[in-house]
Amino acid sequence: MKRGLKARWRALWRARSGVAASEFALSLPLLLTVGMWGTELANQTMVRMRLSQLAMQIADNASRIGDQSVLSSRKIYESDVTDLLAGAGVQAGALNLYANGRVIISSLEVLPGTTSTQYIHWQRCRGKKSVVSAYGVEGKGADGSLVGLGPVGEEAKASAGDAVMFVELTYDYQPLISNLFTGGSQSNTIKATAAFNVRDDRDLTQIYVRNVTDGVASCLTYTT
Repeated sequence: MKRGLKARWRALWRARSGVAASEFALSLPLLLTVGMWGTELANQTMVRMRLSQLAMQIADNASRIGDQSVLSSRKIYESDVTDLLAGAGVQAGALNLYANGRVIISSLEVLPGTTSTQYIHWQRCRGKKSVVSAYGVEGKGADGSLVGLGPVGEEAKASAGDAVMFVELTYDYQPLISNLFTGGSQSNTIKATAAFNVRDDRDLTQIYVRNVTDGVASCLTYTT
């Protein structure tokens, strides 16, 4: 009996059949963590790219909106801007752009009566995120304090009689797994900017209203 028990203990001591399984079990948490981290970072990179492209599309579309006329400069209407912002929300799809972020469109122009003084003639916004333009609100620059819109040294500037549509998009990234894999909630705020010159001759005096019921995408409201 004792000899049989000793033989079994010797056989168990020499057995190596479970070594690989044990090593795998020990390394599994690390492998899962690395896998989830990589998946989250890849998804965040894709979202950043989509938002950058979306900002460019919004600025491009904003540079084209307005009624067609061969007799006068193209007028833009509040409904045009509203439709533009609504279209951006549809393009964003599952990102829920306006529930998790905000879009700010600024019309950068040359102050009337001057040759090069840059100012923000008007701004329109949509989105629930509480954020304002990083470069100033509507009317900024009327005192000559605005160089242009954009990073220092790379500012977009308007020419006399022309306008630049400058878009700022701010979005709170929604993680697939957890904020822990992307550096925490503070590092999950994604920002994208884009600027396009107005394509055609545009009436720069104001944004017109087709119907009194047309809403205004005011920068004082924070809605979807």
